[in-house]
Amino acid sequence: MIVAVDVAYDEAADTARGAGVAFARFEDAEPIGTAVVEVHGVAPYVPGSLYLRELPAIRAALARFEGVSMVVVDGHVELGDGPGLGAHLRAALSEDGHEVTVIGVAKNAYRGAPAVEVLRGESRRPLYVTAIGMPVEEAAANVAAMHGAHRLPTLLALADRLSREGQSSSIP
Repeated sequence: MIVAVDVAYDEAADTARGAGVAFARFEDAEPIGTAVVEVHGVAPYVPGSLYLRELPAIRAALARFEGVSMVVVDGHVELGDGPGLGAHLRAALSEDGHEVTVIGVAKNAYRGAPAVEVLRGESRRPLYVTAIGMPVEEAAANVAAMHGAHRLPTLLALADRLSREGQSSSIP
């Protein structure tokens, strides 16, 4: 099972909402399940340490699914000068006994990050794909194959929307 994850914040309430969207194949247009969780006590923003804010909500959302083999994160796996959100997520899940592949899909380049640019739809702005657990070229091909006519694939956009809107979950 593949799960796309995203996180949104409510600074006033000191909460983060993590969303997971599960699917079987990259080409899928519909999820097989979704999960939305709210985490209290969000870490403050520290430049270069976004993972400290994101990991608790992502891990809580992923805990709602069984059989996750791959995670697609909104961000970079590697930053060039060190691990990004995706690498920190893989390490955290490995400590819990879960070996997963992580694909990072970022909307902005990060200087020095070993990303492959992917153009989707008619967009002239690429997505920046990084990966750990599979070759980055394969990860980029998977992102390019994802459903949707726009820059952001359908199920990644759904994870983003669910994290912001906090809709209910439907676990497979």
